[in-house]
Amino acid sequence: MPHSTDDHRARETGCATIAVVGAGPAGLAAAVTAADHGLDVVLLDAATAPGGQYYRSPADGLGATRPEALHHHWRAFAELSSRLAAHRDTGAIRHLTGHQVWTVERTGDGDWILHAVTGGDEETRTAVRARRMVLATGAHERQLPFPGWTLPGVVSAAGAQAMLKSGLVLPGRRIVVAGSGPLLQAVALSLTRAGASVPALVEAAGYGAYARAPRVLAANPGKAAEGARFGAALARAGVRVLGHRAVTEVHGDERVEAVTVSRVDRRWRPVAGTGRRIACDVLAVGHGLVPQLELAVAAGCATRPGPDGTHAVTLDEQLRTTVPGVWAAGETGGVGGVELALYEGELAALSIIREARGGVRRQEARRAVALRRSRRRLRAFAALMGAVHRPGAGWIEWLTGDTEVCRCEEVTAGRIRSACEELGAGDTRTVKLLTRAGMGWCQGRTCGFAVRELAAVHGAGQDPGGPDRRPLACPVKLSTLADLADPG
Repeated sequence: MPHSTDDHRARETGCATIAVVGAGPAGLAAAVTAADHGLDVVLLDAATAPGGQYYRSPADGLGATRPEALHHHWRAFAELSSRLAAHRDTGAIRHLTGHQVWTVERTGDGDWILHAVTGGDEETRTAVRARRMVLATGAHERQLPFPGWTLPGVVSAAGAQAMLKSGLVLPGRRIVVAGSGPLLQAVALSLTRAGASVPALVEAAGYGAYARAPRVLAANPGKAAEGARFGAALARAGVRVLGHRAVTEVHGDERVEAVTVSRVDRRWRPVAGTGRRIACDVLAVGHGLVPQLELAVAAGCATRPGPDGTHAVTLDEQLRTTVPGVWAAGETGGVGGVELALYEGELAALSIIREARGGVRRQEARRAVALRRSRRRLRAFAALMGAVHRPGAGWIEWLTGDTEVCRCEEVTAGRIRSACEELGAGDTRTVKLLTRAGMGWCQGRTCGFAVRELAAVHGAGQDPGGPDRRPLACPVKLSTLADLADPG
């Protein structure tokens, strides 16, 4: 098999062949596959242990005897972790834990420099150079505001699951799970198995719409079977699944005491007179996931709108972005679940191996064909899932004028309306400048979708160019920025 001088140049200059950002399922699969084939890899991740958000695990000191009980596809993760450990021992993979990549830049000779910071009071910076880059940055949860959602006891659905997976703690004892998307089923089931009472799973979209795509379901029988298993398990646990309903208000003085659940129509508008209270001490709520695109956008990668109302990186069948030398895998290319992420990570690595070495063996070529076939099938299901659970425009009718939309800056729905109708804001960026919505610590990750939707309803045009463009993927100290001007 032909070999280029690419690998030798990387070693001679201290430049890795591949830098993988994110050690979740996609990033792990990409890193270990590349190392299996002899490429040198640097794997950067903000967490202290591999696995990403999906494979969060309790710390060793907590004494968990069966951490795999809260996960699907644990065997795949265990196998990837074993290969990662072996490659770290040999030096084939340099695994930089606790490293948050905050921006990337391209050098004159086509390499990439990834700038990362480590956490803590003594923040330090690291610059990693690589010939190629795989972005496996995952996703964060989408939230929709409603009256009372800032009360103590309201947590994100993914956050409730993360507390259980990593800390072995429950956010409460009587927990209503609400929002939209398949994640809610997994969250509700995990909570009940850990001893919580889940009086209701409140799904705004319902599940009947999946039947409108029989070919996609037929091509993914495992997904349909998984849904049936979840449904049966929830029924055995006594969890009522309330479809086409939403939590439209939270009640309580010091913390959550109850929620109002209302029936919603196809546009997610509350149906008058259908509200009913359900007592609880915690509400775990989420409306799907949003790909994290800051680094991809900073690198110049094109994005595309998805059926779920979010944007994702534009990819070809080799997982290449529109920027030479940059690949992406997993949720970065659109939310699709752990199985798809594992396949895409491996496929991205095989694509890079082909380019770096001028070809692959017949066995790897056949594997790539099979991975692409599986990817197309799972991407079709992901598109269906996104369309089914996409928030309807009527959710805005849940709000009152004093409902906080941006929690960091305490910006209400009324202030956003005033910015558009009274102050003349013509786009979301102007709304942000006038109200500071999205300018807090989370940088719009929590409120961005809601602010854009509200601004559009009140007359502001949609911003061109897709997702928000930020020069920094995470907050960094000014001293870190200043150091870039004096790298020596």
